[in-house]
Amino acid sequence: MSNDTSMEQRIVICAPTGQDAALTGKVFASVGLQSIICCDVARVIEAMPDGVGALLLVEEAVSGHAMNALVEYVASQPTWSDLPILLLTRSGADSLDVQRAVKHLGNVTLLERPVRTIALIAATRAVIRARNRQYQVRDADQRKDEFLATLAHELRNPLAPIQTAMGILAHVHPDSARVTQVREVVNRQVTHLTRLVDDLLDVARITRGKVVLKTEPISLRAVINHAVEISSSIMESKKHTLAIQGPAGEHTLQADHARLVQSVANLLVNAAKYTPDGGHIVLRTSVEGEQVTFSIRDNGIGLAKDSLTRIFELFAQTPVAGEAPTGLGIGLSLARQFAEMHGGSLHAESDGMGCGSQFVLTLPVVVVDAGETPKPAADQVRMPVTPAGKKILVVDDNVDAADTLEALLDMDGFKVTIAYNGIAAVAAAASVLPDVVVMDIGMPGMDGYDAAREIRQQPGGKDVVLIALTGWGQMTDKQRARHAGFDHHLVKPVDYQRLLSCLQTGSPSS
Repeated sequence: MSNDTSMEQRIVICAPTGQDAALTGKVFASVGLQSIICCDVARVIEAMPDGVGALLLVEEAVSGHAMNALVEYVASQPTWSDLPILLLTRSGADSLDVQRAVKHLGNVTLLERPVRTIALIAATRAVIRARNRQYQVRDADQRKDEFLATLAHELRNPLAPIQTAMGILAHVHPDSARVTQVREVVNRQVTHLTRLVDDLLDVARITRGKVVLKTEPISLRAVINHAVEISSSIMESKKHTLAIQGPAGEHTLQADHARLVQSVANLLVNAAKYTPDGGHIVLRTSVEGEQVTFSIRDNGIGLAKDSLTRIFELFAQTPVAGEAPTGLGIGLSLARQFAEMHGGSLHAESDGMGCGSQFVLTLPVVVVDAGETPKPAADQVRMPVTPAGKKILVVDDNVDAADTLEALLDMDGFKVTIAYNGIAAVAAAASVLPDVVVMDIGMPGMDGYDAAREIRQQPGGKDVVLIALTGWGQMTDKQRARHAGFDHHLVKPVDYQRLLSCLQTGSPSS
């Protein structure tokens, strides 16, 4: 949709025969309403992406097959849009073409010809006002998405030094049981907060149609292990037993590893959340032909019949007697949407309250004749730490984040220099000639993108490994980082082992 507000207000007129189009255009112009005349529906479809406040048609324009393209366009509208259509008809609702238009085009207002000028103007102004409210919803959604992205950045910034500080404690007190216990608690909570942030961002991305699956050959066993690992903290905290039943042998899936793991993990977390302490949860995986099925059964509070579909709605939560609501109510919605994006399905089963629940995730993603070796998940790669005098420049305007990361890298034998802004980073890179620069993006003054470009232009700058370590994790942020010259884009708070693996190589990371 064009950002030109005048284009967004215009009425697109389609009256293929007679003088209706020209006369209607003059009427609109006389009261300050902008319009454009199209000779047929094909021209209408071409014109609407540039902006449309309302569509005015005569019934001859939607007769027979001419309406098919219009129906497809209306069906493909973004969620905020409900295009107003004014349909001029001589036959009223008795016309078959008019009945089809009312049924398939959605937001249709009928005006019988000959229509009085004042009635046409009033109806048009009414639908334009309604269209403006749709634009307000669109703009509010955009502001919400921008807010969520900013919120994620602001939340991730403090999480990073918290997690890094725990790594320092582990180095300083490797044999202290109390420190280990505290570190595990903090790491679990940081992981939980990070997952909440990621879920919020996924909601925004899906709403805007920005989620694209990255399918590749992956290991079914790796998916199960990773999902179980993610859900292990809540399982342990609630003292649940988790039984895992899987098919014999190895199976390869053509799927998005991160999204599939996220879906299964969300189902396990949901089961743990709604099962009283000391419960029993079963994860059963089966493979049949091209189809893999994940079944998660619990002996928890169960579901009422009317909740079996409602729980997949965004922000829906099942109340638990005597407990305050927890979570955001988006995990199941995301799991179902990711399932459908893979061509699969997700549904819930329960015999009622107190009878436990079962969630069944089915996906047609099994590679029957696997000719390609499954790839391990990026965050499952563990490389040995080999500092060998490697010089690291850490750049972050968050002093705590920079100082704690410097301390942790120093303990691992790296030679570390710190800069707290982009200008200082460029100067430090020129003086110390680092092997690797680990740099924040959202810094005041010169941001990380500009600093990276400047460093690349310095003598030897093309050989430096540039790692963006940032709270900005949208796909557009990763693309901007790549265009600015970064080799890797890591989102705060990053797993320290993953950062170490990037310090060993200059190959790009997704």
